[in-house]
Formats: sequence, C-alpha cells, structure tokens
Amino acid sequence: MIATTVAPITSIAANIAAGTDTRIIGVVPEGTNSHTYEPPPSVAATLEESHIVFINGLGLEDPTRELADANLREGAVVCELGTAILPEDEWIFDFSFPKEGGKPNPHVWTNPPMAGDFAALLRDSLSAADPDNADVYSSNYDAFVAKVDALDTAMATASATLDASQRQLLTYHDAYAYFAAHYGWSVIGAIQPSSFEEPTPREIADLITQVKESGVAAIFGSEVFPSNVLEQIGGETGVRYVDVLRDDDLLGAPGDPEHSWLGLMRFNYVTMVEALGGDASALTTVDVSDVGPDTAEYPQ
Repeated sequence: MIATTVAPITSIAANIAAGTDTRIIGVVPEGTNSHTYEPPPSVAATLEESHIVFINGLGLEDPTRELADANLREGAVVCELGTAILPEDEWIFDFSFPKEGGKPNPHVWTNPPMAGDFAALLRDSLSAADPDNADVYSSNYDAFVAKVDALDTAMATASATLDASQRQLLTYHDAYAYFAAHYGWSVIGAIQPSSFEEPTPREIADLITQVKESGVAAIFGSEVFPSNVLEQIGGETGVRYVDVLRDDDLLGAPGDPEHSWLGLMRFNYVTMVEALGGDASALTTVDVSDVGPDTAEYPQ
C-alpha cells in the first residue's frame, strides 16, 4: 500500500500503478487548502500501513510530512517528488511564496514536463518496492508520458495563438509559476498573499492599477475558493472574471472520465487560452483518458 497527498499526485500514481494490486490512498481531501491542511489523527493509521508515502514536498504538506515521519512503519519511506526533481537554483519565489518565507512555489505539477518527472520517480520507486510488477509500471509510464508529451505539445501550440502581451495571468493563488516559465507566460499577480489571508485595500488598489495598465483580457479565480476581491477587480476594471480554475481539485468525482491530472490540466489550459482570446483547439483533441482504471482512493 502507498499513500499520496494532493489529488494530482494520487492521479499520476494511479496511472503508473494501473493494472496492479497496489493500493493507493490519498490523504489530503480534494477541495481543501493543501498549504494549510492539518491531517486528523485518523490519517496516521493510513501512514502507518503505507510502504511509501509520496508527497509533493517543497514545503507544501509539512504537517502531513511530520505526521508521516512520526508514524512510518519500519522500512517505509517518504518520497518528496517535487523536492527531488527541482534543483534549489530553479526554485521560484513570487507573490504567494516570497523568498523571505523560505518556501518556494510548490505547484510544479501544473507544468507537464515536471509531472512527467513525477511519473518517472513513481515508476522507479514502485518498481524497487514491487519488482514483480516492474514491467507493468514501466509500460504504464511509457503510455502515460506519451499523453503528457501530447498535452505539452498542444499547450505550446495553443500558447502560440496568443501574442506575448496576452499571455498574462492574474490569479487567486499563484499555482502557475512553473507553467508560465515553460510556455513563455507571465504571472502578473496573485490575490492570495503568503499569509493565505485576504489582501489589504492597498494591495487591491495596486492590483486594479496593474490590471488596467497591463491590458489583460481576463483574470482568473478558483472554483474551490471563490474570491470577492477578484470579482471586485473585474468589476472596477471592466475585465472578464473567470472563476473556474482548479489547483489540485480534480474535475468531477472519483470515477468520472476527466477526474484526473490530465483532465484537470487540459481544462485549466483551455479555460485560460480561450478567456485570453487564443485558440485552444489543439488542446481539445488531446486524449486525457487514464492509462488504465483508476482504483485510487480520493478523500472528498
């Protein structure tokens, strides 16, 4: 049995383990703030039974990491996927994650090549723990990373339909720093400050000025965490407010066809490209089906 934290990691793990009897249990409920989530004592039982605990790392799930360290069974390990794939000199600090806070932006899974790196680590870790199924994990990885590459290519194509001046993101929470760096986008602001509280009136005024000066066509909120502030900024600037993006809450419910990392990324990318005036047709034809049946357990 393995434990995972946020739903995108659970989904990627489920793709790599498809067709095996590896049990995958997510421990961070979908729709919660993964930065501030405090796991209840009941999660300790799952962690105690797990052979591997896969977390994002980079400071995202510190309370869960601490609980895992205190309850790991003998021989079990914690694998910090994001920390493992991202060298410190490539960490990004920004509006929601200032350098003085010591924690970089942890949302590496919104950048497809980095999600592919997650998959490679999952393949290797699962193969080492369960060598009898190593060929299955390897085959699943090959099939999954082919879908990741297709999504990456399609997003590059869709991005090219937007002028550089249009590829600007103002979001509720800055979950797209690594995505932006990869595709030549700019993150011009984030509403949620590093304290995860509401921005000050001065910060709101500055963002309104920034939106007016940038000429951005749309600003983006979260379906899970609605923002009155973003709605206010949209109203005062006359800029369209799109409130359906998701950071780590998958589409639909477990078992639905697009309840997956692949489905989530395509949805977010199509939403952003179209709202900013681009052509997302290259993305709409990408196959986002899972490699095999997803039997992971996603807490809601």
